[in-house]
Amino acid sequence: MIVIRGGRVLTPEGLVGADVLVEGDVVVAVGSAMEGGGHVIDAPGCLVGPGFVDVHTHLREPGQTWKEDVASASAAAAAGGFTAMVAMPNTEPPIDTPGIVVELRERARQVGLVEVAVAGALTLGRAGRELTDLESLYKAGVRLFTDDGDCLSDPVILRAAMARLASLPGARLAQHAEETALSAGGHLHQGAMAERLGIAGSPAAAEETVVARDLALVAETGVAYHCQHVSSRGTVALIQEAKSGGLAVTAEVTPHHLSYHEGAVEDLDPNFKMYPPLRSPADRAALRDALVEGVIDVVATDHAPHTEEEKAVSFLEAPRGVIGLETAAAVVSEIVDDPDLLFGSLSIRPARLAGLERQGRPLAPGSPANVVVFDPDAEWVVETFHS
Repeated sequence: MIVIRGGRVLTPEGLVGADVLVEGDVVVAVGSAMEGGGHVIDAPGCLVGPGFVDVHTHLREPGQTWKEDVASASAAAAAGGFTAMVAMPNTEPPIDTPGIVVELRERARQVGLVEVAVAGALTLGRAGRELTDLESLYKAGVRLFTDDGDCLSDPVILRAAMARLASLPGARLAQHAEETALSAGGHLHQGAMAERLGIAGSPAAAEETVVARDLALVAETGVAYHCQHVSSRGTVALIQEAKSGGLAVTAEVTPHHLSYHEGAVEDLDPNFKMYPPLRSPADRAALRDALVEGVIDVVATDHAPHTEEEKAVSFLEAPRGVIGLETAAAVVSEIVDDPDLLFGSLSIRPARLAGLERQGRPLAPGSPANVVVFDPDAEWVVETFHS
């Protein structure tokens, strides 16, 4: 039994000062002066609510476990307040068959600390040429379909995938929007910093042209569409227009794109090399506004670990990708001073997007005890990562 005392608790009626009594995996009661014989957590000044849910993580398993595995990733997730995450399919082999989905979920049940949902690849081998058996993946529990790490560029294959997924309740097509003909050779945003450093950049148009094309196909097919790691104000405008037109479109932004802009790469620190690249200050401002205004639905980390040795090279040689599970909530709380937005973008909407029924539910008697206690005023210094 656990008693969480004195926090500001997110309930179905809103944020209230209360204690929370947990027994086993269920919230037993929410009220005042709770008594219990088990573990007591004093939480004055803390936010207490549904655990965070990350719809975009790279667990590197199977195939690249020297970077990360399910055990270390779930430990990182738990340390960051996440009670669930969605594993992306760009593994080796890719998650493109029901058998791999079942194996990864079973692995997570055996060694993980949080719920792990699995995204399925759109195309076999993520090669962009032949669709996977989308219906069989759906039957295996997949609800988010993506070739993340690569863009599904072929419009004929993409439209066929959209048409098939549109008939599967709760299924959603997620796109890694990158026109490689425009981004090829780019190491950072094609803007002022790239010009100053004399390094080839990737333009915002590489993202925006794909999103514009995709949204036209969404209007034709009626599929639920999710835009991954939005990075530019042009993409924000496209999503806003699509939502205004009634399309079933959602979007995510990463903590690093909310925090930083292209100025962070001035010293060519490989730890700031990521995809999409950090863009202009105006782009960052647009992303922040879009999150507050609801144009962007969720914050997702795009947690993408590499080894220290892989990153300890020149900026041009370094792989793209950064981690984020353990610091995401802290980053978001620095940008938004609204508990409803914090839980909405990190917990409630991500859980619904991923189809995770036991996640993202405000705390009430009988609700699953997927709970986070978060102190927005605490200061801490990262010394080691679980990831």
